[in-house]
Amino acid sequence: MFLADQGRDALIIRGIATLEHFPAIGPPSSIGMVYLGPFFYYLVAPFLLLTGLHPIGLALGSAVLMIAGIIIAYIVIKRELGYGTALIFLILAAFSFQNIEASRFSWNPNLLPVFSFMTLLFASSLAKKPTLKSGVLLGFFYALSFQLHHLAAFLGAPIALIFLFGFFQNKKREVFFTPVIMSLGAFAVVSSPLILFDLKHQFLNLKNIISVFTQQNVVAGGSPLARLLDTNKALYTHVFQIPVSVPLGAVIVLVLVGLFLMTKNKTHAYLPLAHLFNILTFTWLFSLLSSPRHPHYFGTVYFSVFMVMAYCLTGIRHKHVRRICVILVIGCYLILNMPHYYFITGKAGNQMLHAETVASSMVASINGKPYNIATYPVEFTSEDTFVYFLKLRGLTAANREKNEVTDQMYVLCDRQPCRVLDSQSWNIDMFGKAKIANEWQSDGVYIYKLIHDN
Repeated sequence: MFLADQGRDALIIRGIATLEHFPAIGPPSSIGMVYLGPFFYYLVAPFLLLTGLHPIGLALGSAVLMIAGIIIAYIVIKRELGYGTALIFLILAAFSFQNIEASRFSWNPNLLPVFSFMTLLFASSLAKKPTLKSGVLLGFFYALSFQLHHLAAFLGAPIALIFLFGFFQNKKREVFFTPVIMSLGAFAVVSSPLILFDLKHQFLNLKNIISVFTQQNVVAGGSPLARLLDTNKALYTHVFQIPVSVPLGAVIVLVLVGLFLMTKNKTHAYLPLAHLFNILTFTWLFSLLSSPRHPHYFGTVYFSVFMVMAYCLTGIRHKHVRRICVILVIGCYLILNMPHYYFITGKAGNQMLHAETVASSMVASINGKPYNIATYPVEFTSEDTFVYFLKLRGLTAANREKNEVTDQMYVLCDRQPCRVLDSQSWNIDMFGKAKIANEWQSDGVYIYKLIHDN
């Protein structure tokens, strides 16, 4: 995938990789122009350098980091809960269509499963045996998760619950004080770029967050129970890749909770308990929002579902029943996920090659001069995907935010009729009165060169 968000991010990350610009904020969220932190940009910038600034490096970075995250999770679970639980988790995570899909292109929410897992790992470690190390790493990974997507804020609920569980289990409760303070400090330090940005820009981000909840319909209406059941249904629809009904979704979560309570491994329950808390609290908190139930919105809980499923299956007391359940669950899971691997059997999208091909066709016409660029209609992808490859050729577009206007504008249109001279598009109209100087087609895109009509 190389669409609007990927093109925008690639231009920003290129500035980091070439030491030209070091942003203090990250991508804007889909509602209210609330900005995330810049962590994702810096995380994947080295991969862009490894491929000579070709944006395929960012996609490779996502794949490498997701694979590394799954392996780390496997090692951790094996150490904490044994080989069987770790192996089942590994199979569920590695063959998950949603995980694989998120690993194939660069986007800030895609790595949230890995960082959410690490956050809950150190939350459970802090609850079980409070140390300065676990406190610092908890704050560190929680802040990084929050910079990947704002829905990671919901991790605060399972963190609080597992902390309270450990707090009341421990007779020496004073040992929690310093690690918790260190955790809050680490969170603040990692979040400092966003804090400094707000201080410098009259609390722009904070004002936008307040606006989201006071002026936009972000809080859902209707029956709380109906919203909860619908959100729960959406989660398991994405996990199992079949349309899960409301009753079936309710049965799945009730079975998981029931098996968890009956498992034989209660002495090692801190890590899986934190993940069970995460599934239940995320589903409830997300049900309070009116936003769509897109697959990437559930990135915080995918690893938790796999973790709890693996823990419950290996916790079944009867040996033969346990084997049958493991075979049935894994078999059905693979059968349901594998048909969706379109990237193996389907036709390649070639979105990067498409952007590069179209951009290459424009190089001679631009002739090394400054240029304006826009896409039409609005449903068409952002021009940033094409601008990135033009920038690799040494061509820099005019800065639209500063209202810069050059002597030539290129309008890219993906469907006819292309009303480039009467488009009602601000991006095109800002160029002023214009006429078509040239037009051609490249890889299914109609390209129009406009010049001023004096």
